[in-house]
Amino acid sequence: MITTLDPEGLARSPFYSQGALVTDAQRTVYVSGQVGVGPDGAPGDGVAEQARLAIANLAAVLAEGGLGIDAIAKYTVYLTDPAHIEPFIEATAASLPAERPAATLLVVAQLADPALLVEIEAIAVG
Repeated sequence: MITTLDPEGLARSPFYSQGALVTDAQRTVYVSGQVGVGPDGAPGDGVAEQARLAIANLAAVLAEGGLGIDAIAKYTVYLTDPAHIEPFIEATAASLPAERPAATLLVVAQLADPALLVEIEAIAVG
């Protein structure tokens, strides 16, 4: 079970919680950074498509481990441009867990391949 933690006195975000308490977990899946590529390895066109592909890839890894998106306790997003934040949020708002898991969003100079704009890693429990 995942309980979100938002202590009084800390700003509340509509997108993430300040922490996540995990109790009674039967399994934990650590997902390596998933990028916005299709099955052929080609990057999607633009940040919104890459974000959707990265979420789909993340979901596939979680499913292989017997868990779903709602089991995410913590995720980290890497974007290559601050201008990508809003399109990322718009593209993934309906796909990320409704319970607002703990999260970090970082803007970095570049990912491993310059064509990549989005990378998402996660820890899920169930």
